[in-house]
Amino acid sequence: MTRTIIDVREPIEFRAGHVKGAINIPPRKLLAGAGELNDIPKSTELIVYCRTGNRSAVSINILKTLGYNNVINGINKDRVEAEYL
Repeated sequence: MTRTIIDVREPIEFRAGHVKGAINIPPRKLLAGAGELNDIPKSTELIVYCRTGNRSAVSINILKTLGYNNVINGINKDRVEAEYL
């Protein structure tokens, strides 16, 4: 299964530590179309996380409007590392 991990925190938070292999796309970039996702098939499993799960929940809704239908709220870095790696 193809899986992509997306950290939707701000770049400064991402630089302070993130899940290995995660790409950083804050909600404002998702709203702008997230060109970083252009090469990712719509059926790819996307694990989205932030610090508390709030921004990732909002981001999931944005991703669904962009056509991604296999999106999971990983809540935060620790949970993603424990459950999805």
